[in-house]
Amino acid sequence: MPRQVDHDQRRRQIAEAVWRLAARGGLEDVTLRQVAAEAEVSARLLQYYFGTREQLLLGTLEILNEDAEQRARERLAKLGEAPGTQAIVRGVLLELLPLDRERRNRHVVYAAYFVRFLTDPALAEVARDAPRALEDLLAGLIAQGQELGQVPRDIDAAAEAAFLVAGADGIQTTVLLGQRSPEEAVALIDHQLARVFATETRNSV
Repeated sequence: MPRQVDHDQRRRQIAEAVWRLAARGGLEDVTLRQVAAEAEVSARLLQYYFGTREQLLLGTLEILNEDAEQRARERLAKLGEAPGTQAIVRGVLLELLPLDRERRNRHVVYAAYFVRFLTDPALAEVARDAPRALEDLLAGLIAQGQELGQVPRDIDAAAEAAFLVAGADGIQTTVLLGQRSPEEAVALIDHQLARVFATETRNSV
């Protein structure tokens, strides 16, 4: 067991080095030697854990995604034992926004990966699957809200989920560029959710 713990810690040490380099200057020109120096490990040890440069980028992206999922679960757990459907959908969408240092750093790293997504088939496959999985999750939650009478029946759950994810992704970029404050970003998300979860307003018309 101690060896396994050390193995995981070493992989994270190297992954965090890749993330720092990505945040500082992107990934296009990052070499294994640079990553090894940043992580303070030998190039041979780096290759032992991750292999080629392509395997390194893919492996560290997977660790980043796992870390993001874990942090998201922790924040969603703070909503309480029985949060409403709207609160859960809101919590999921807020994970897509750089609202604090941790999430901002993560999304800057994702932005650095973006160019690689366009040219690397293996990374592109990972990126391609992520939004669809998130859309499916939100669509299921919105459909659940319809069953509970929290969302109008004439709402297309799948279409709304796709729109919400795409909208949050776009808002994310404006916050990273300083065009919009985190508070403004949250207000936009809340505005859209008020439209989706609007049964009382619609029933009164």
